[in-house]
Amino acid sequence: MQHRNNYTEIEHFLADESFRLWVCFKDDQQEWEEWTLENSSRAKLVEEARLWLLAMKVPADNLAVDDVQHALEATWEKIERAEENKKDTEKPILKLLRKKWFNGVAAVLVLSLLSGWLYNQSSSSENSALSYSELINENEEGLVEQTNNSDKPQIITLSDGSSVLLQPNSKLSYPKIFVGNERKVYLSGEGFFEISKDPKKPFFVFANEIVTKVVGTSFKIKAYANQPNVEVVVRTGKVKVRSNELISNPKDELIVLLPNQALRFVRKNLSFNKITDITQDESLSRSTSNIEQLGFEFTDIPVAQIFKTIEQAYLVKIDFPQTKLKDCYLTTSLSDQPLPEKLKIICKSLGNNTSYEMNGNQIIIISDGCN
Repeated sequence: MQHRNNYTEIEHFLADESFRLWVCFKDDQQEWEEWTLENSSRAKLVEEARLWLLAMKVPADNLAVDDVQHALEATWEKIERAEENKKDTEKPILKLLRKKWFNGVAAVLVLSLLSGWLYNQSSSSENSALSYSELINENEEGLVEQTNNSDKPQIITLSDGSSVLLQPNSKLSYPKIFVGNERKVYLSGEGFFEISKDPKKPFFVFANEIVTKVVGTSFKIKAYANQPNVEVVVRTGKVKVRSNELISNPKDELIVLLPNQALRFVRKNLSFNKITDITQDESLSRSTSNIEQLGFEFTDIPVAQIFKTIEQAYLVKIDFPQTKLKDCYLTTSLSDQPLPEKLKIICKSLGNNTSYEMNGNQIIIISDGCN
């Protein structure tokens, strides 16, 4: 423990594991704080070493620009003085190695500090952001990832019967089978969710900095990594939104959204903006999709027309025996139902001899006609 009394350079502190534990994790088993306060000149050197170490871990710490600049200049001065004070009697090869060692330390520290300074200056609005990859890594269930690299939305059916209309340039990760008392999925990009009702197993969507909780409802989440905001728009039912606890300085706030309400989460300052009427928000109104606009209440409507409405809403293709079903009419409510449940209700209404097969965005109806 007493060997640190001989520390005269910043690199001596950086090489000391107990010093790093104290600075980074507040682990002061070696009583660094008490030792530092014993001597004012020592305290100055310790502070400079602390700033260097924090700069090398800048994503987790915010440093003032003045402090960073001061530490940078002070350390360069120390390195230069060390070079100038070396004895000329040193062997050339030893002198060369020592110079390379000093320059190496300086280069590493300077690059770390400069990259940290740039990080704080150019990404101050992102220092609390959570990436899709970070969220996935927190999950230990073994997830399936679906990526939409096409130019059209893709329909994804989950094991509980819920469906997600995944937009282009978006990803969704989810377990093959939901186990336990919760259902969790992870979104990067945009998706329209229709959740199968199960009050005993709430459904959670993790989308960057926010978590959306539902029991059974339909809503849209827009959470692209390169956009400044995350948006949640509710079509039916009730949705609860909160900050993800993994972000730094999360706001302890829970927002409840009802139909035709929305939430805009601003990443820059981690703030929530609740919108009680989406028709009054130009941006939200302009981005409304077919599935959010079309109604699914049918009264004595030809089944062919019902299939057409589903095609328009989900951008899928439905093949069905038109001749056998041309005189079939249905009165049914398909609102607030995932796509698989909509198809099941239609098939059951037409008769026991009717079924469907679904392969991606292609749906085939098999039927001998209606009852």
